[in-house]
Amino acid sequence: DNVCAVDVKANNRFNYNNAIRTSKYNIFTFLPLNLFEQFRRLANAYFLFLLILQMIPQVSSLSWFTTAVPLAIVLSITAAKDASDDINRHKCDKQVNNREVEADLLLLSSSEPLNLVYVETPPNNCLDKFKGTLTVNGQAYSLDNDRVLLRGCTLRNTEWCFGLVLFGGPDTKLMQNCGKTVFKRTSIDHLMNILVLAIFGFLATMCAILSICNAIWEANEGSAFTMFLPREPGVSGSLSSFLTFWSYVIVLNTVVPISLYVSVEIIRLGNSFFIDWDRKMYYPKNNTPAQARTTTLNEELGQIKYIFSDKTGTLTQNIMTFNKCSINGKAYGKQLGPNEKIKVDFSWNQLADSKFIFHDHSLVETVREGNPEAHAFFRLLALCHTVMPEEKKEGELIYQAQSPDEGALVTAARNFGFVFRSRTPESITVIEMGRKVVYELVAVLDFNNIRKRMSVIVRSPKGKTTLYCKGADTIIYERLHPSCSNLMKVTTDHLNMYAGDGLRTLVLAFKNLEENYMEEWRKRHNEASTAMEGREERLEELYEEIEKDMTLLGATAVEDKLQDGVPQTIEQLAKADIKIWVLTGDKQETAENIGYSCNILREEMNEVFIVALFFGNASWVIHENTVNEGLVIVVRWMQKRKKLKNTPVTAFKAFALEEDLELELLRTVCMCQTVICCRVTPLQKAQVVQLVKKYKQAVTLAIGDGANDVSMIKAAHIGVGISGQEGMQAVLSSDFSFAQFRYLERLLLVHGRWSYLRMCKFLRYFFYKNFTFTFVHFWYAFFCGFSAQTVYDEWFITLYNTVYTSLPVLALSLFDQDVNDRWSFQHPQLYAPGQQNLYFSKKAFVNLTVLSCYSSLVLFFVPWAAIHDTVRDDGKDIADYQSFALFAQTCLLIVVSIQMCLDTYHWTAVNNLFIWGSLAAYFAVTFTMYSNGIFVILPSAFPFVGTERNTLNLPNVWLTIVLTSLLCILPVVAYRFISMQIRPTINDKVRHRARKELPPTPSLRRPVRRVSTRRSGYAFSHSKGYGDLVTSQRFLMMRPKQSLFDSNGTAENNQTPSPI
Repeated sequence: DNVCAVDVKANNRFNYNNAIRTSKYNIFTFLPLNLFEQFRRLANAYFLFLLILQMIPQVSSLSWFTTAVPLAIVLSITAAKDASDDINRHKCDKQVNNREVEADLLLLSSSEPLNLVYVETPPNNCLDKFKGTLTVNGQAYSLDNDRVLLRGCTLRNTEWCFGLVLFGGPDTKLMQNCGKTVFKRTSIDHLMNILVLAIFGFLATMCAILSICNAIWEANEGSAFTMFLPREPGVSGSLSSFLTFWSYVIVLNTVVPISLYVSVEIIRLGNSFFIDWDRKMYYPKNNTPAQARTTTLNEELGQIKYIFSDKTGTLTQNIMTFNKCSINGKAYGKQLGPNEKIKVDFSWNQLADSKFIFHDHSLVETVREGNPEAHAFFRLLALCHTVMPEEKKEGELIYQAQSPDEGALVTAARNFGFVFRSRTPESITVIEMGRKVVYELVAVLDFNNIRKRMSVIVRSPKGKTTLYCKGADTIIYERLHPSCSNLMKVTTDHLNMYAGDGLRTLVLAFKNLEENYMEEWRKRHNEASTAMEGREERLEELYEEIEKDMTLLGATAVEDKLQDGVPQTIEQLAKADIKIWVLTGDKQETAENIGYSCNILREEMNEVFIVALFFGNASWVIHENTVNEGLVIVVRWMQKRKKLKNTPVTAFKAFALEEDLELELLRTVCMCQTVICCRVTPLQKAQVVQLVKKYKQAVTLAIGDGANDVSMIKAAHIGVGISGQEGMQAVLSSDFSFAQFRYLERLLLVHGRWSYLRMCKFLRYFFYKNFTFTFVHFWYAFFCGFSAQTVYDEWFITLYNTVYTSLPVLALSLFDQDVNDRWSFQHPQLYAPGQQNLYFSKKAFVNLTVLSCYSSLVLFFVPWAAIHDTVRDDGKDIADYQSFALFAQTCLLIVVSIQMCLDTYHWTAVNNLFIWGSLAAYFAVTFTMYSNGIFVILPSAFPFVGTERNTLNLPNVWLTIVLTSLLCILPVVAYRFISMQIRPTINDKVRHRARKELPPTPSLRRPVRRVSTRRSGYAFSHSKGYGDLVTSQRFLMMRPKQSLFDSNGTAENNQTPSPI
């Protein structure tokens, strides 16, 4: 389709709407749609069915309100939560739709020289396919990806740019790579669904058993009771058994917990608020608190096994600083202590960058004394680069660098007196110690990923021609003159020291060239650069020829600043047995270097592998980097499989994600402690996450800060967005967000672990109290002729789950903690039970079912035996139905309350209030409902008049309550005590220690300096440099001063778009 610039009428035919809508409801559709969604839940539909059954007199043995009241409460609470969530979605939609449109743009012009724009973390290079034609006044211009700005790019150091929208909304290339939004559910959700289905089957089995027993009883015993309880006309024994089945479905309905799902949602909401309110995860610099954007995934944070992290902006700040250097065998740059803050004063240099900080005063003195090696060192940094300067005000230089690395090096030269001032295609102007020097630029031997170095050849005003070269140490060392061997050894020691500090290094060298040789070389260079065939190969031969027998000058060390606390956070997460994978679009050297800096790769990992697959050979190969010898050894995977144990993988090819190879890839990388995936696109990041989700029974978390991390964040079980320098796209797609990577430690080891522990305790206790409550009905059926009579008072049945036991378990699930946050950080191993699903699983469910069965037997038969054939002191019989019902329900409530106390690790005022308050409420409600006054008002609704006065005033009743409680609780206490003595868990050990010792004080942990023989990745950009551009005549093109478009909406002839 043709898009006409600034022609609204012509473009309206596309009917394109860029607005987004993520909300579910509006004011009219909320009630019907929300009720429809709620009744799609099996439990809610089941209780609606029960309510209908209770309306049938022949079936119901319970009043309708015993189901209607709890169901109404559950539906109301869930509806209120859904309404709150949807209001927040409406607010987010309004915010997004009211901001400036994000789209893929065709760049037409910008504020910078050459119409360049400077992009921070663009979408990956696999999004680089674009072909189009721009027609201006009948003249066609071809367009490619070099002239397109993709949605998600962040412009830096660019005042303005004009562009034509190519794609918007879901059609942008970034959105095409984002993947689909999926509804995320926790592993506990999946387990609960399975258990609820199993409970349904168990309920049907119990009802079937009791209905069969009813048929047998009616045939054998029932005829003797017909004179007292005559059957209704037409009701046979088989029909009675059928009706009894449905009656017991109603009576035993509490085995399927009606308030389970709403209680889970309340607990998750409360724990989400704790994350939002955590001041220790608040970043004051940007006024950014942590935020739980999804309230349904909290306990999953306590089960993470794999973390997939972006690099730039997530682990690093993407800020490079010139930290140290080695010049002619002498190292400069001090290792500062905590109290050393004395900075070098650069006031003597009027062109110095005020933001530049250096702490070694001896280097300034060396330069100002006129040391020739130091001058040559910084002269090389001022000349050998493709940085473009801009001076918007006199003396205010701004460097536009292809990468932050180069910008840091040129800025360092500037502050030490060698100021790169300007350039043309033929010259470079430098201010050397206050004196202006113009160098003729003879040639630029540009950087690429194969050469791993760049060189410039310049001629000084005195006619001296020199080649200046900088690059990776292994590459430069191969090309040095033999006379540099001693200096090379000293420099290597310095490089090892810099590697130990995690710095990115470059080695600098130069070579003086003879004029005669240079003339001849230039002719051959011109011929090679204009050749139609074999151009790259011929140029490479010339570069190899001239870049040899060089003289070593020294080395630079640049720090790629990590975010605060990244190494310590990764170390803590590793101790918690969480595997961290880095998925980045950067080149291998950069990613590997950051891996060492932030402790993802560690020095004890003496073997670093790069997994690849050759098209010509279907077998896996592994390249082992043996840094000491500078060799690459290629071995078969099958031969070295055992050797892969506990080694990191640093890169693999994208085609390893193909379906026929993905299992081989997964087997390989899962044998390693650390994996770093380099040069991956946003879509490939998601594929890596999905690969682990598909084949590994483990919970995954993805964390990133940019638009190119959105697909990964959506694909993982948990998505975390960092609100950083690259916009809010990642945050808007995330489940949790905060400002710094270091907060991930607290999110997982504290909030995640506590949330998992609380949820598991809630589920265990919830099922225990409901099963125990229900099984008593089952045993009672054998004493009531299987007539579906309830063992408890109807009002107790109604209030048991909604009043008497709901608040205590909510308090447990919101405030309980095994140990405080300090002990959690001190012992990251406490995180392991969540990864192994130890606290709640199918096995744990079976165990609590057995415990409930035992408790129900005690709760029924001990009170029954205690009052069977028992009389009061006045000789009256107390073994009536109402007395036994009160007796049994009182024992039940006290036992489950004591069990709650045993399960509570952390007592708060709220726990005490809810537990003891619920018991007090039970007795207050019981005495009120069983009073004469209430009976007079509603005699049919409150038939247990006077029962509490006749039962609870007997000593043997209270002694039986104590006996029942002891019989139910002592086996649990004994089992736990023996388990702690024989096989104590890490949780038991830490809790025991926490009771005896004060909590550990929080300390500022500094990274330990490593002693390394490995050279950290060289400081260079990720792609080919600007060499061709800075030596072309396009550099001199001027930007138009007039308006970009004329009144007809077409570009004027002199406004031909320049390349990016």
